[in-house]
Amino acid sequence: QASTTEVQIGPMRLIQDPIQVLLIFAKEDNQSDGFWWACDRAGYRCNIARTPESALECFLDKHQEIIVIDHRNSRYFDAEGVCRSIRATKPSEHTVILAVVPRASADQEETSVLPLLNAGFDRQFMENSSITACYNELVQIEHGEVRSQFKLRACNAVFTALDHCQEAIEITSEDHVIQYVNPAFERMMGYHKGELIGKELTELPKSDKNCADLLDTINTFIKKGKEWQGVYYARRKSGDSIQQHVKITPVIGQGGKIRHFVSLKRLHGANENNKQLCKSHCDEKYTGDNSQSESRSFKCKNRRKDSIDVKSITSQSSDAPSLQTRRYSSMARIHSMTIEAPITKVINIINAAQENSPITVAEALDRVLEILRTTELYSPQLGTKDEDPHTSDLVGGLMTDGLRRLSGNEYVFSKNTNLSHSHLPVPNTINDVPTCIAQLLDNEESWDFNIFELEAVTNKRPLVYLGLKVFARFGVSEFLNCSEATLRAWLQVIEANYHSSNSYHNSTHAADVLHATAFFLGKEKVKGSLDHLDEVAALIAATIHDVDHPGRTNSFLCNAGSELAVLYNDTAILESHHTALAFQLTTKDSKCNIFKNIDRNHYRTLRQAIIDMVLATEMTKHFEHVNKFVNSINKPMASEETSSQSEGSDCERTANTKNFPDNQTLIKRMMIKCADVANPCRPLELCIEWAGRISEEYFAQTDEEKRQGLPVVMPVFDRNTCSIPKSQISFIDYFITDMFDAWDAFAHLPVLMQHLANNYKHWKTLDELKCKSLRLPPENNN
Repeated sequence: QASTTEVQIGPMRLIQDPIQVLLIFAKEDNQSDGFWWACDRAGYRCNIARTPESALECFLDKHQEIIVIDHRNSRYFDAEGVCRSIRATKPSEHTVILAVVPRASADQEETSVLPLLNAGFDRQFMENSSITACYNELVQIEHGEVRSQFKLRACNAVFTALDHCQEAIEITSEDHVIQYVNPAFERMMGYHKGELIGKELTELPKSDKNCADLLDTINTFIKKGKEWQGVYYARRKSGDSIQQHVKITPVIGQGGKIRHFVSLKRLHGANENNKQLCKSHCDEKYTGDNSQSESRSFKCKNRRKDSIDVKSITSQSSDAPSLQTRRYSSMARIHSMTIEAPITKVINIINAAQENSPITVAEALDRVLEILRTTELYSPQLGTKDEDPHTSDLVGGLMTDGLRRLSGNEYVFSKNTNLSHSHLPVPNTINDVPTCIAQLLDNEESWDFNIFELEAVTNKRPLVYLGLKVFARFGVSEFLNCSEATLRAWLQVIEANYHSSNSYHNSTHAADVLHATAFFLGKEKVKGSLDHLDEVAALIAATIHDVDHPGRTNSFLCNAGSELAVLYNDTAILESHHTALAFQLTTKDSKCNIFKNIDRNHYRTLRQAIIDMVLATEMTKHFEHVNKFVNSINKPMASEETSSQSEGSDCERTANTKNFPDNQTLIKRMMIKCADVANPCRPLELCIEWAGRISEEYFAQTDEEKRQGLPVVMPVFDRNTCSIPKSQISFIDYFITDMFDAWDAFAHLPVLMQHLANNYKHWKTLDELKCKSLRLPPENNN
């Protein structure tokens, strides 16, 4: 049955009517019947014409998307002549014309397709009366050329919108050759489009009022794929200069490269001379009533385009005061809405502030509104991938869900639920610990505590021993009202479900994150901002945050079609799994259920806090968490500390933090995020060991992706070519520096920041010496 099809072109959604096909066959035969029944099967509307005259008449009436012309026998009509006559009509530019040619004999050489293409045909079809063969050909044309032509036709609507847009628009190629200007641009600059299109921007006269290096600055931005906007002086055809507010946006095209630059230009500021320039151009170009209406439309146009209501746009004859009156009325209705999201309230406040603001302030607020209306408020705009492949791969691998399932392979990691790391006896109490372990744990409150020594003496079971010590120090058993035996059993179960076969995401990493979390909780500002429940939640979250990690990234699991990716809809897959499994393991057996004795309300609050912290370790929202922390914690705190009017003490400030649960949540998220990736802030030898372990895990993932034929999420992590120093430099530059600067400003961590500087210097030195490994070879060490 004929049906419509939904087609998407960019953000535009289109509905395509059923395909129409015109068959031009002088005689009915098996071939024409084959196409007829193929159209019937595909749900296409089909017409048949027997003569060139009737074919042209039918096409001009119906505008069919596909035309099939019999080119097998010239006795009845000239197929190429018919094609040319159709191609001579305007509607045919979006039509696909197919030539049916006779099948060549086995000893006959196949003829060239060029004469057919020169005549206006798009494809040839070797004679085959099979309905299936005809159906396959038509369906391929529909999904290929016809769909593409349909999208191109829709561009007419876009160009119509551009032609009627009040802002001047200019589109150039990547080499700055002008490809399009709209009428508003012609009016503003005094040129006709025929004088501009095809010319390079460098050929046009420049204003001498711009700063000497402004063009270099603009080119630096846009060549990196970044949007530039600012004030620019342009020279009109008449020779006078006008001040414009310009926004230049690079457009990515074929090959993932910048193919166009789109420039939006409007007159800048309330300069009456600028307005007069536009008016005078209208008077030059148009006469009579047309001239009057054009100049009037320029007078009426409100610069604050984002705030105009519909009535003010459609009324060309109204004067400015009545426009403003209607605008106030419109804004009043918006402000009277009873159900508003916080962002709506912010936008309304800004709109209201624009009413009495100078035009420069109003334009700046317009830009603020544009930013606020985007969906990704906290995500940074990345440059082009050519800038730094290490950074690009880290971002692609850690901050996205990767390329979606491109293979039928399924990856289901296996785990042994009865994992036994060793036969080391588990202590009965915290005091019943082997002497060598106890001596190590005496130093656990120091940031320089060596977790790898604990890993060695505990036979890869550091989490149980460190957990017992840390949890005792923070009174976790007392808060949960559970016995030490229950806590010990819980730590054993959690540690058993970490994979010791992972080089990085194992129980040593969990113990390291637990240690960092405990260290942060001991800092005065952190301690003063959180309650005992928050401390307990943070320690538990750190312990479970990577339980049952398969040693592969979320992107890998998405691409491999893993069971977990399907279960969690490709969103925060591992982080959701870690929390869900941890609670399942905890509650399924009373012997290890550390929550069994707390009341329901406490449990729900604690559970929510744990889940929130573990989910915060997912990297896709990294910048959102960091920016929220900076804006809600760092900046207000800095403002209070520097304000000479402030009468509050440090105690009062931390008390204020406790009064805002949202701020406590931001602190807990930031704390576990920093603990999770604190490796670059550890002493150099520990930092190097962690760098080697994470690199090995990424190498193993790349190996498996190649083995299974999956997309390689982080190509730079190829064990044969990877530069570990470069990867560490990129990770520190992109993820670590800003985050730890913000955390240090709150928690005061000079030791960590010194280690970070030293470690960064180590990686930089190796990179400058072209060394790709963790350390210089022995012969290079002096």
